Amino acid sequence: MTTNGNGLVIDADAHVVECERTWEFMDPSERQYRPTPLQTAEKGGVKQQFWLVDGKVRGLRFPAFTPEALEQRAKQAGRRFADMDASREMGNVDMRLEHMDETGVDVEVLHNTMFIESVTERAGVEVALCKSWNRWVADIWAHGKGRLLWSCMAPVLSIPDALDQIRWSKEHGACAVLMRPIEGNRLLADPYFYPIYDLAQTLDIPIAVHIANGNAWLTDLYRHPVSQAAGLHRFRVPTVASFSDVILSDVHQEFPKLRWGFIEASAQWLPWVLHEAKNRFKTLDRPWSDNIAREYGMFVTCENSDDLPYIVANGGEDCLVIGTDYGHMDTSSDVDAIKIFKEREDLSPEVKQKILSDNAKALYGL
Repeated sequence: MTTNGNGLVIDADAHVVECERTWEFMDPSERQYRPTPLQTAEKGGVKQQFWLVDGKVRGLRFPAFTPEALEQRAKQAGRRFADMDASREMGNVDMRLEHMDETGVDVEVLHNTMFIESVTERAGVEVALCKSWNRWVADIWAHGKGRLLWSCMAPVLSIPDALDQIRWSKEHGACAVLMRPIEGNRLLADPYFYPIYDLAQTLDIPIAVHIANGNAWLTDLYRHPVSQAAGLHRFRVPTVASFSDVILSDVHQEFPKLRWGFIEASAQWLPWVLHEAKNRFKTLDRPWSDNIAREYGMFVTCENSDDLPYIVANGGEDCLVIGTDYGHMDTSSDVDAIKIFKEREDLSPEVKQKILSDNAKALYGL
């Protein structure tokens, strides 16, 4: 492994891309819920891909690109994407580790792809899917030489099963519990989730709020053809709002040692949301400090396209981490993000050390 001088270089936002092997870990009694992969005919070098879950097309699955189409997409975006399915889907763990070495990353924290959208309203189906997913990624972790950590999928439609999965996952390489900013008709400040927060605090693992939307009605609304930039509304805006919800709620008072990571929404919004929260704290007669995000255990992934000097000055340098979004091909994805960040000249070495290593270690308890 290559380190950043004083510590591990941690990719706080990497991904596994679900494949048919993901569902081979289901119990025999649950195999009736196994998702079926679907895809369209190739058009312009792209095949649209979907999962059929419990009789419905649900969840998120990225298109499949021909090498030529992917190269063209990378040129248009000005960023490099992970282009080997064996590495993205973890069919070849050694290949993934070798690519980490090439890009200067010591540890990746793996998050899901499919569950960024709602996959079911039935608790039994969600339990089966999350259990198989957790077992699959735990198997990847077992072959990852301590370098591939992950966030547990908790089936929140059944809190007892969610707690069981969190306990099991913590023992098998999980360093976080994945939550969507909206879960069905509930926001994250809802006391319904308090048993999950209590267990996470007890186990000393954070809640990773990855950009997502677990409300099927909202995700369908934002697919409307008049909103071509729907990803902003569908996934990023709810994530930003959930940061505000958590910091303004009683969650920190109830669980003062619980940590939170807000993943893949960039960080450009952080000074604004903190400014709004500061004003509301006055109204609520609550004390405020200039390092409130870190005091509340709240961390945010930044991107190289963010105005980082401004964010550091107005949002704090102790709450920022960075990720590559490895495995995806969207506006946040750049497998060279760590390399590019290391070469920045507008941040001090001390601040870069915090973002590359120290803050991520604090977030994930490493």
